[in-house]
Amino acid sequence: MKRILAAFAFTVIFLNAASAETEAERIESAASVMNEIMSTPDKGIPEEILGSAKCVAVVPSMLKGGFVFGGAHGKGVATCRTADGWSAPAPFTISGGSFGLQIGLQGVDLIMVIMNERGMQNLLSSKFKLGADASVAAGPVGRHAEGATDWKMRAEVLTYSRARGLFAGVTVNGAVISQDKDATRELFTRMVPFKTILTGAVATPQAGEPFIAAVRKATPVEHHDH
Repeated sequence: MKRILAAFAFTVIFLNAASAETEAERIESAASVMNEIMSTPDKGIPEEILGSAKCVAVVPSMLKGGFVFGGAHGKGVATCRTADGWSAPAPFTISGGSFGLQIGLQGVDLIMVIMNERGMQNLLSSKFKLGADASVAAGPVGRHAEGATDWKMRAEVLTYSRARGLFAGVTVNGAVISQDKDATRELFTRMVPFKTILTGAVATPQAGEPFIAAVRKATPVEHHDH
């Protein structure tokens, strides 16, 4: 019972701390996650995957429930590829679902790479469920995705996690992604629809620049859409 109460108290403290974080700070954290993962290419996301990615989403320090809360909760930002480069970051929440590597109660960084048009359309709808609306698979790790052709064939979303310094593909199912309206208002000083942000119809606010710069840096130039 004491363990359950302690875990519950930790969850409440963590969620309060997460909600106290400003959107600018969360964007900085998401940029750091992206930069740190890609600073070791042999253990990062393969070039081919980032090169053909439609959208990239990062949830820094997501809380993953263990024996008390079977799901997870986190806040992150997403950007999609447009004719003029990467769109402004769109804030979202992710909640529920089952995550591979259930190691008690801990914060993990979650990276989602949306690989095709259908996955992108699901994301643009501003609310979709991983594994139901979009097929999800644990993404391959390394400099190149050699031999791992199935990611190109079937998965609409490839997912990765980093916990305690370990970066790996992770299975995620049933989690619901929704637009974070409060964070959107904070970032853009008004409510802007998810689709408007991710299709590049609004400029990137200054506070959003670090994340877009990190994604731009991680994306191989030679794979850009023309």
